Amino acid sequence: MKRVRQDERKHAVNQPRKAKAKTLVAKAVAAAASGEATEAQSAVVAAVSALDRAAKAGVIHANAANRRKSRLMRKVGASLAGQAVVTAAKVVRTTGKAAAVKEAKARIAASKATKAKGEQTAAGKARAALHKSTRAEGAAAVEAAPAVKPAVKSPAKATAARATKAATPRVKAAAEKPSAKKAPAKATTAKATTAKAAAPRAAAAKKAPTRKG
Repeated sequence: MKRVRQDERKHAVNQPRKAKAKTLVAKAVAAAASGEATEAQSAVVAAVSALDRAAKAGVIHANAANRRKSRLMRKVGASLAGQAVVTAAKVVRTTGKAAAVKEAKARIAASKATKAKGEQTAAGKARAALHKSTRAEGAAAVEAAPAVKPAVKSPAKATAARATKAATPRVKAAAEKPSAKKAPAKATTAKATTAKAAAPRAAAAKKAPTRKG
């Protein structure tokens, strides 16, 4: 969308100006707290100038710029007068960018580990101890069990098994041969039965007188 693109361009221009103004204000407060009047005065001038430029460019509201300048003047005056000034917890970055990134990663990792572990109840501790003991018992049983060696066949047994396998097809072939020989006998019996049935018919045909035309 066009509005989104416009907001992105404005943010890219305005954000550095806003960040620069905040940084200069924080530096002015720190310089005033250190007690060096000359350095504090130059830092205050730079901070006020940055706030005015940000207000003129529309980065912050003019009233917001005036309010920040007023608070800055009061803090600087109180610091130079020797009064205690309450400032933000993190005023100026004292560590480098790489160190800050490293510290942030460490904090995130620590928080994730704490959330993952959580507070363990009595029941949870009992379950964890039970699981631990069960795993230990299982490992001990595996270590105590003797190793099972694969059975090794002797050469004599292996030769006998091979001979048995080789003789099996021969026995089957010998068992099938008699059945093949019996088949022609059945065929001969069927032929004799057919011949016996045809004999009476032939005799009757001979006895019957032939008619003359």
